[in-house]
Amino acid sequence: MIDVIERVLAWRAQGKRCALATVVAVEGSGPREPGALMAVSEDGEVAGSVSGGCVEGAVVAEALQRLDAPEPVLRTFGILGSTTPREATTLAFGFSDDQAVAVGLTCGGTFHILVQPELPNYLDRLAEALREETPFAIATVYAVNEDPGSYFADENSDVPVPAVGSSLLVLGDGEVVGSLGNPDLDRVVARDAVGVLRQGQGTRREYGRKGQSRSREVAVVMAVSVEPPKMLIFGAVDFSDALAQAAKLLGYHVVVVDARSVFATKERFPKADEVVVSWPNDYLFECGATLDERDSICILTHDPKFDVPAIEASLATKAGYIGVMGSRRTQEDRMMRLAADGVSIEEVRNRVSGPIGLDLGARTPQETAISILAEIIARRERRMAGPLSETQGPIHTEGVMTW
Repeated sequence: MIDVIERVLAWRAQGKRCALATVVAVEGSGPREPGALMAVSEDGEVAGSVSGGCVEGAVVAEALQRLDAPEPVLRTFGILGSTTPREATTLAFGFSDDQAVAVGLTCGGTFHILVQPELPNYLDRLAEALREETPFAIATVYAVNEDPGSYFADENSDVPVPAVGSSLLVLGDGEVVGSLGNPDLDRVVARDAVGVLRQGQGTRREYGRKGQSRSREVAVVMAVSVEPPKMLIFGAVDFSDALAQAAKLLGYHVVVVDARSVFATKERFPKADEVVVSWPNDYLFECGATLDERDSICILTHDPKFDVPAIEASLATKAGYIGVMGSRRTQEDRMMRLAADGVSIEEVRNRVSGPIGLDLGARTPQETAISILAEIIARRERRMAGPLSETQGPIHTEGVMTW
C-alpha cells in the first residue's frame, strides 16, 4: 500500500486529481485481500493493483469516470452478466447475479471494489507516517444499511449513518485522524483497526451506526500498512544468500546472523537488510521478544554447536515459522541433544520444520530457497502444498460478501 500512497502524494503535489479503488471483498478465487488499493490519476497513470490483472482495465475506466462524480460507488466485477452499478450510499444486503459486471474473470472470482472520487483530508499526516515508517490502518465506510431491522433500531433513530467513503487514519501508537461522523463509532472502529494492524492483514467489519458489534448498519474495510515481516537467517552460507534474495522478493526484512566475522559480511550478503556478527542464541536473547507470528527463523548453520542453542532460543519466541537445515539423520541427532537439554520433543515436532523446506527435489541453493519459502507460505495459509491440479475448491479463500 505504501507505494500507492506515495504516488497519490506525488500526484497531489503536481496538482493532479486522482481516484482510489479499494478491494472490499473477493468471492471465489482472487489474488488480493480486502484493503488492497489502486490509485488512478486524471491522466490515466496507475499505481497499485486490485486483482491479478483481470479487472484492472475495467477499474481504471470506472475510476476515471468517478473523478467528476459526486459520490463513491461500490462496483461488483464478476462473470455473471452486466448492469450499471448500485450506488454505495443506498446499498442493501446481498448481490444478485445481474449486479455483476462481466469482465472475463479468468480466476472465476467476483470482486467488490469501492471507487472514491475524493481523497481523504488527512494526507499530510499520512505523509508524515510514511516518512516516519509508522504502521497505520485506513478504515473506510464502503456501504450503509439504513433499515437493518436491528435490535438497536430505536436506540439509533436519532443518529445518522456515516457517509460512504468517510474514513479514519489509525496509527500504530493509537493516534486517530479523521472521523466517520459519530464519536462512538470512531472509538470502536479505531480499537478494531489497532487489532488489525497487529495481525498485519486487511479485513472488513460490520457495525451499528454507534459502533455496536451485533448490528449490521455500517460496513467498513480496513487497509493496513505494517512493518515488513522479519526473516532471521542463521548461518553465513551460500544457501543463506539465495534465501535472502528470494525472501526480499516476498517483502521480508532479512537479517543474516553468524558468529564468524570473516563470513558474516555485507559484501557476501548484499540483499540482506542487516548482517550481524553474533551467536544465534545470543541474538535471539536480545531481539527474540520482538518477533511475532508473521516472522520466520531459518537455521542453516548445519553445526550442532550453533543449531541446538538456536533451536532452543527460537522456541522461546513467538515466530510463526522455525526451520532448520540438515539431513533426517542430522535432525534425529539434534532431537537427542535437545531432549538431553530438557527441551520438550513434542514442542520441537510441532513448531520446528526439520529438514527445512518442501519436498520439491531441490538441489541448488536457489531451488532450496524456493522450497523453504514455499513451506513458509503453506504453513502460514494452513495449506497442504499439493499441486493445484489435484485439488478442488477455491484457490484463494475469502468469505462470501453479504453486503
